[in-house]
Amino acid sequence: MMTRTRAALPLRNKRAYDRRMTQFDLNDVAIFVRVVNRAGFAKVARELNVPTSTISRAIARLEATLGAQLLTRTTRSVVPTPEGQTFFREVAPAVATLHHAARGVDGADRKARGRLRVTTANDIGATFLGEVVATFSTRYPNVEIETLLTQRNVNLVEEGIDVALRVATKLPDSSLIARKIGDIEQELYASLEYVQARGVPAKLDDLSDHACVLFRPREGRTTWVFRDARNGREVTQEVRGRIGTDDYSFMRSALLAGAGIGLIPRIIVARDIEAGKLVRVLPQYASPGASLYFMHAASPVIPAKITLFRDFVLESFARAGVTHG
Repeated sequence: MMTRTRAALPLRNKRAYDRRMTQFDLNDVAIFVRVVNRAGFAKVARELNVPTSTISRAIARLEATLGAQLLTRTTRSVVPTPEGQTFFREVAPAVATLHHAARGVDGADRKARGRLRVTTANDIGATFLGEVVATFSTRYPNVEIETLLTQRNVNLVEEGIDVALRVATKLPDSSLIARKIGDIEQELYASLEYVQARGVPAKLDDLSDHACVLFRPREGRTTWVFRDARNGREVTQEVRGRIGTDDYSFMRSALLAGAGIGLIPRIIVARDIEAGKLVRVLPQYASPGASLYFMHAASPVIPAKITLFRDFVLESFARAGVTHG
């Protein structure tokens, strides 16, 4: 394949030729093909959104690597030299093949495809992410989704994970790209059956007369911190309960079973609220929570499956009552 190119270019010997071939910058080759196809530098510069000088330098590097002049520039056009014509015939099909292969992997056509591996905490995954993934999979049938639900901080690169949904008050320094999905507020909920049987508290002090389901209590008690929507002030209330947990999906199950009143993120119980299974009590109070982040490894080109999933998650969590940050 390279015989004609080798004969056409003024290379001194095969060793020099092979050395120069290893110095190829494929981006420069692709730019050369564009310049020949467009018959000019300015058009290519506009297409790539770069200065014309960038295109000129790319061609100069390629000519220096090959040791031959590839283009003749006139005041009106750019035309390939005989050596440039020979080189173009050899490389243009290969460049087209590379572009086609890149689109097949997940490139310029922006169609989501391939395997997408997602990790998040157990409670987020077990209560909300399942529906998000199911709906996304229906919309993008060429994406195969795997989830890893765990409380540990997964190393995305080492474990081959594409995306992490993480809840945090402050993200640690990291090379990962993080997009804030929103701030997660916690609110007070109980089952319809519970409030029908025990009544609805009228003020925070009334919680002492109710069964409460607590998150990470100490000796059966905890202090709930609220923001009062009526005046924006912060208020606290100490509560006691016979049921405690460190997992919000367990708390959700306990609340649905009528165990009492719990302070829980709205996204965990969004569908239960819509179905009328859980009702909000003392709606003037909400507890500021952590933030939810969409995270992935840094890359010059982010696959469509990741960007489309990110946008879908943003929409889904907004519908569940998460405010955008």
